Amino acid sequence: MIKRAIIIVLDGFGVGELPDANKYGDVGSNTLLGIYNKAHPNLPNMKKLGLYNIDGININNKIEKSIGAYGKATETCEGKNSPVGHWEICGYVKKPGFKTYPQAFPKEIIDEFIKEAGINGILCNEVGSGTEILKRFGEEHIKTGYPIIYTSADSVFQIAAHEDVIPVEKLYEICKVARKILDNPKYNVGTVIARPFLGDKAENFVRTYNRRDFESATFGKTMLDVIIEEDKEADVIAIGKIEDLFVGRGITKAIHTNGNSDGIEKTIEYIKKDFKGLIFTNLVDFDMLYGHRNNVKGYSEALEYFDSKLPEIMSNLKDDDMLIITADHGNDPTTPSTDHSREYIPILIYGKQIKENVNIGTRKTYADISATILDLFNLSKLENGTSFKNEILVF
Repeated sequence: MIKRAIIIVLDGFGVGELPDANKYGDVGSNTLLGIYNKAHPNLPNMKKLGLYNIDGININNKIEKSIGAYGKATETCEGKNSPVGHWEICGYVKKPGFKTYPQAFPKEIIDEFIKEAGINGILCNEVGSGTEILKRFGEEHIKTGYPIIYTSADSVFQIAAHEDVIPVEKLYEICKVARKILDNPKYNVGTVIARPFLGDKAENFVRTYNRRDFESATFGKTMLDVIIEEDKEADVIAIGKIEDLFVGRGITKAIHTNGNSDGIEKTIEYIKKDFKGLIFTNLVDFDMLYGHRNNVKGYSEALEYFDSKLPEIMSNLKDDDMLIITADHGNDPTTPSTDHSREYIPILIYGKQIKENVNIGTRKTYADISATILDLFNLSKLENGTSFKNEILVF
């Protein structure tokens, strides 16, 4: 029987546009295919797991027999960002979705934010790429001390500030002010993001790993809640930004990380420990550093690095462990957009008790992942998701 599940989310690693991609402006997006065609990453270990055998992957690199199970899943929530993607993986489907602000934030939100945060003003309030906005407004921010406010195609209220102008802890405080304001159902914003940066001029501004997400708490019961409520001996270990995405709920231990490499090492460290339950890791660099910046080469190299660490991850798995590699949405760096993309996510499954060469097909919802884990743990089923335990488990 499986006693531990290890989920590793490659943030923004989609495997092809969803049928409703046209509603999100994402027709033609395919993160994996775009990167493969332009940068030709060498991913021998994910290949062995069945990455290129997933239905609809138009890459001529299939293998005759995978060492695990593989498939892909459809996003059914409304949106295409990390919170709703992770929530759906864990069994909660967000409907209706959060509100987006394609014309930037209305004056009433900005005025209330300035008043409640006790600041003299803000800069920007536009829709756009964070790196470009820093180039345009970063130097003025250093002179004035005003925080930079911007949004994207997602439901996000992003606050950028230089760490030497607005210290990180102060930035977090004003983000909490914004979060309280934006919890108003009238505004319905999903995420407030602290975007600290460093540098002294436009050409060398760089965002730091002190980023922090302040999510809306308007989500229902998830797999994480079920695990800790029904199994008092189980742990839920959150690595990376998982704690932020779930506002700390359903988590017994949280480990924040400085990028992919740190997240991978922390995951291996906890795989080696003896406990039962769940390790839930988010590797953010794919999305934050490469997808949003249309950096195909960087994304490709990050995939190769993760793939190179897979043998170490897999060799440390215990006999009753199950590894799932997946994603939360797409972020195709080969398209003109710098936003997330509405895509299928891959599901690669491996473990001593997992059958080889099993195609679980195209799942109707990301929530099939949590339904399967809860089924394997003999815990209560949530409303969403269908277990594929019987398809993958060696009995």
